[in-house]
Amino acid sequence: MARRPNLVPGAYRGVAVSDVTCELDEGSLAAHFVGLEAYRRTRFVVVRRGDQTAILAVEKESAADGADPLFAPITGVTLLAGPQECAFVVRPDLDAAVPTMLARAAREGAPGKRGVVMQDGYDHISFIVDPAPLRLTVREVVPPHPAKLFDQTRRLLDVAEHLPPIELVAEVVDLTELAHSHPAEAYLLPCRGAGVTVEGSVTCYLDQRPEHRAWTLLGCERSQQIHEWFYGERAEQVDTCPRRAGPTPGAVLTRCCLLEHEVVTEPGQVVVPWGATLAQVSEALVRVVREWEPSWAPG
Repeated sequence: MARRPNLVPGAYRGVAVSDVTCELDEGSLAAHFVGLEAYRRTRFVVVRRGDQTAILAVEKESAADGADPLFAPITGVTLLAGPQECAFVVRPDLDAAVPTMLARAAREGAPGKRGVVMQDGYDHISFIVDPAPLRLTVREVVPPHPAKLFDQTRRLLDVAEHLPPIELVAEVVDLTELAHSHPAEAYLLPCRGAGVTVEGSVTCYLDQRPEHRAWTLLGCERSQQIHEWFYGERAEQVDTCPRRAGPTPGAVLTRCCLLEHEVVTEPGQVVVPWGATLAQVSEALVRVVREWEPSWAPG
């Protein structure tokens, strides 16, 4: 099996666990396993010898008619990670079926190890070899806290068995800090729901259609359009749109008020509508993977 990053099993039911007394090098393991029968779903074996762990890929004898019998003799093994580069971690708070959780267990419980075997809260066992999760920056505006798009993405990745390992990074535009960096006697915020007030200045909210005054709009192009509709002119503005914040290394997921229903892929980022549903964020994650990890597939 060719070495590649983020190798995880397609399903934990394809991983067998075996305790042995032999050494955990490929030759000794081949001598032990070749000729033994393995279940039809078994593609990998996590091998334990005391507190040592190794990860094997196995090949099995095929039936003459091409059908997989219930059990078949093992004909060959490949050592994916030996005992010096492999760790076994127990994480009852995680799910071994989810690649992102396998990568999290590796990062938090065994940094630097090539192979990490995880036993989860269901006592299921799976593994990751050469963890290198895709770094995804979620660019958001706060308050409110928590940043909802980041929270939606995190919750989806906690159950996403079909996506490669992804590591989330929050990049937030704080409206209060933005106001302090652009001093004004009065600020206009898009809505009261953000919960922003600026001490020492008058704070108004566009969704309440307040009486017009000289203010600085902390908002995006849609807020500016609404302001022009209400008052017949554009306001002095500090643009808060995360979609227009400029390039960030790697993949970016963000949102924009100018989108109403569609999810769009742009150079360097995928954008969902403001107030995106979980279904739209899920679609966005599939697009991120299509753009930045198109060749990924489970083992």
